[in-house]
Amino acid sequence: MALADRLLAAWYSGHPALALLRPLETLYRRVVARKRARFLSGESPSYRAPVPVIVVGNITVGGTGKTPMILWLIEHCRRQGLKVGVVSRGYGATPPSLPWRVEAQHAAEQAGDEPLLIVQRTGVPLMIDPDRSRAVRALLASESLDLILCDDGMQHYRLARDLELVLIDAARGLGNRRCLPAGPLREPVERLAEVDAVLHNGAVSDPADGFAFRLQPSALVNLRSGEHRTLDYFPPGQALHAVAGIGNPQRFFNTLLALNWQPVPHPFADHAQFSAENLAFEPPLPLVMTEKDAVKCRAFAAADWWYLAVDALPSPAFVAWFDAQLAHLLPARQQP
Repeated sequence: MALADRLLAAWYSGHPALALLRPLETLYRRVVARKRARFLSGESPSYRAPVPVIVVGNITVGGTGKTPMILWLIEHCRRQGLKVGVVSRGYGATPPSLPWRVEAQHAAEQAGDEPLLIVQRTGVPLMIDPDRSRAVRALLASESLDLILCDDGMQHYRLARDLELVLIDAARGLGNRRCLPAGPLREPVERLAEVDAVLHNGAVSDPADGFAFRLQPSALVNLRSGEHRTLDYFPPGQALHAVAGIGNPQRFFNTLLALNWQPVPHPFADHAQFSAENLAFEPPLPLVMTEKDAVKCRAFAAADWWYLAVDALPSPAFVAWFDAQLAHLLPARQQP
């Protein structure tokens, strides 16, 4: 097990050796607190876009279902007649210049796996740049938009925001509730009291401190041909190789088990790069991966490689709450 994986396991299961990292955690907390205080006081400038900005992120290291929620928000806002744009850091991307407009035909190495997935699934205007405020300016210079979704960026205070939505994995929670490097938190747990909504991925009902949402598998999609198959395409008990290069691979493997298949798990690091060689598993079986991984594997995919499409399903209470926020942020849209 890699060092990063051992550290992640310790954060969520508890380990006495983490106490040795508490002096570094104290230093990290001070840096984070000072950074936020400078922006709240106006000492450090932030860019306020002429349209509402909604940040979708987390305060923990590891996957929380952020990309499926971004996809749901795009489609939900479009159904309200809104023109939506997205900005993202573009983690791991190597564009020729910044900011960079992601197009569906771009390579994942150039655009980043998550931004490319979002564009290929929705066709939404999307700009990547570690400087999210610069990405917003560039996007608005090329598109007439009603609102912008910021993929991650909770700690990127140079971009002012109108709503903050924080996602938490309901099964793993906040781990040992300590900040980096002694725990998985990017910001202290008290930060949750300042955000607009907390969504718990996998919760069966709305918890007292927020809303529930779940990820629902919707189809199997062939990487080579693009054909869609229903989830009964593989019979119960089907053995298959399962590939997940995401923040929480076990959640993907558990999903396959819940579909009554028998996955042989192959976890990879988040945002891992793939090749035909490192996916050449034995024995020969169908291979199923996440959609995020699939955008990096289509060029060399075998005929029996598939990805599992999933959709975010937020609770009715969140949908009602979010619609009320839209009405507040965009009151002119509500006029007859």
